[in-house]
Order: sequence, then C-alpha cells, then structure tokens
Amino acid sequence: MYFKSNVNIDIYSFILLIIIYIHAIKNAEKDSLSHRLYMMVVRVTALMLVMDVLCRFDGNPGTIYPVINQLGNFLIYLFNPVIPSLWLLYVNYQVFHDEKKARRWLYPLLAVTAANAVLLVLSQFFGWYYYIDSGNIYHRGPLFWIPVSLAITLLLAAFVFIVINRRKIEHKHYIALVLFAVPPFICAVLSVIFYGVSVIMNGVVLSLLIVLLNVQNQSMYIDHLTGIYNRKKLEAYIKEKISASTRNKTFSAVLIDIDNFKSINDTFGHDMGDDALETSAKLLKRCLRSNDFIARFGGDEFYIIMDIANGDDLEAIVGRIYSGVESYNNSGLKPYKLRFSMGYAVYDCHDQMKVEEFQKQIDKLMYENKKANKDTENHNSNTETQEEGK
Repeated sequence: MYFKSNVNIDIYSFILLIIIYIHAIKNAEKDSLSHRLYMMVVRVTALMLVMDVLCRFDGNPGTIYPVINQLGNFLIYLFNPVIPSLWLLYVNYQVFHDEKKARRWLYPLLAVTAANAVLLVLSQFFGWYYYIDSGNIYHRGPLFWIPVSLAITLLLAAFVFIVINRRKIEHKHYIALVLFAVPPFICAVLSVIFYGVSVIMNGVVLSLLIVLLNVQNQSMYIDHLTGIYNRKKLEAYIKEKISASTRNKTFSAVLIDIDNFKSINDTFGHDMGDDALETSAKLLKRCLRSNDFIARFGGDEFYIIMDIANGDDLEAIVGRIYSGVESYNNSGLKPYKLRFSMGYAVYDCHDQMKVEEFQKQIDKLMYENKKANKDTENHNSNTETQEEGK
C-alpha cells in the first residue's frame, strides 16, 4: 500500500518540480548566487525523488531489485545533508547579499557532508544507518537517528538564523524563508513515526514552490551586487507612483551619483569599486525609512522614491544622506571616501510629466549639483595650492 502511495506522490512532486524549474529558469537573475543555489536545491531534490522511488524496490531477491534498492538507499543517505546545507547558504545570501560571507559557510558544510559520507560507507559493513537483509528488505540501523538529526539540525539552524536577522529581510521574503523548514520538518516527523512512509522530499518540493512564488520571482528585480532593486523594478515602480499621483497624494524622487567613482576603481581596483557600490547602498538604506524605495539605476547611480509631498521634508532627507556620508568618511573604515551628487524633486501632478520627462528633470538637477561640487572642489584645490606657495 505504501509503495503505490509513495510512488504516486513522488511522480506528482516530480511534475511540480519540473514546472518550478522551468518557471525559475525563465524568471530569474541568472548570474546571482541566489538563483544558482536555488537551482542546485531543485536539481538535488529531483535526483532524490528518483532515488526515493528506487528505494521502494523491496523484496524479490535474485532479481535486479536488490541492486536498485541498494543504489537508491545509498544515494538518499549520501545526499541527505546536501539540501539543508544549500538552504543555509541560500538563507545567508538572502540576509547579507554577500557572496563572500556565504562562501565562508561552504567548507564547514562540506566537512559535515563528508563526515556523513564516511559513516554511510562504514554503514555498508556495520549496518549503522540501515541494512538490507537477504530477502532484499530495508531495515533502519541503530544509528538511523544521526542522518535524520543532521538534516533537521541544519534546517533548524537556518530557521534560527532567519529569525535572528529578520529585520534585515523584507517581510514577504521573511515569511517565505521561515516557512521553508515547516513542510520538510512535518514530513520528517511523519516518516519517523510511520515506518514505510517517506514524504520528506515531497515536503521540500512544497517549500521550493513557496520560495519560488515569494522570493525567487522577486529576484529578477534585485541588483545582485548591492541587494537593492534594479532599474527594471524602478521603471515599473515610478510608473505606478505617477499613475497614482493626485493633488493630495504625490511622491518625491532622488537621483544619486557617486562622485569620482572611476578614480576609486583606478586607484584601488574593481573589487574595491564594487565594495564602494555595496557600501553606498547600505549607507543610503540606513538614511531612509523602511517603506522608502531604493534602486540601483545603473553603474554608480542610485534612485530613491519616497512618499514625500513637501519640499522641506525632502530637503531634510537629503541633508540626512549628506550627514551619513560625512560620518562614514570620518570613520576611515575604507581606504576610499564617498561623495554624492544629488538631484531631487517632488513630483507635481499638475505638470502631467511622463516617466521619461520627470527622470530628465531629476537628471538635470543632479548634473547641476555635480558641476557645483566639482567647481567647489577645484576652488578648494586652487586655494590650497596658493596657500602652499606663499
């Protein structure tokens, strides 16, 4: 009874996994670590679903069944810690959007996987994890709890990590990430209680669907370097804001350009240039409210959209950004210093400007500010030169 039920569930899960895979391929930022890790989990899950079917070939000694049964169980146990390990890496990246931080977890997780593989190989001789008797019937071994506990512990570690860092995660993403561990955990408990029932991988498929709908679908709108929204999302968002603008409800926009960004790249290298972009994004986010919109417009430019209809309030936000940059530069945390040029304005619905027209207005204001900053910088430089010549 369990055989037919499990195989049917696995087939339905595999079909759903194919749909998830196709959808994820079409609608993702393929260069991002988030996408690569997610697709790895999908592929490993597909492999384990196939192995789960092979594990059902009990009985019939003297046929090909024992070979299939042995292979299926061995690979299931071998890949047991892989999915939760990949999930931990995925969660780390969703929190920090930093590939270097995610990679620091790689080697400890590889060590855990290797230790599991060693115990699995020894289990073939001592029956620690499981053993298959002469009648080709699978039996749990005395140390069966180790691989089960390992997978659950890794999932719980990811769960705790998400909860601890919940303020760094967008609310919708946070709910989806938290829920990932729930279906596999429930299915793992059912598999332990009801001998012969194995639905853990089916739970993982359900979790992957939740993440796809609530996290991965949004990744196409995320700039993978800075972790903020990209230009594609900005264009759609600013159109929505203009369409919804009325006499009593409007918004403000700020275009920010990093001054002398080429100099940072030329002096310190492109890695430090990337670091400057990431640092700028983090600095801007700290100066804004949680509901303010920020995107990387392209290159070294950023866009901020805020529900601010008053010029004085907008000036206050701009002043806060300048103060944040000054505090950062005074800290001396990095070898480079940041300077911003900004163009900003409150959208006036009476002018009925389209997206392109409003952006041109902001762009013009930004370049006027950049020119003023450059003139000031040249003036200060000439003054210092004259003083030194006296």
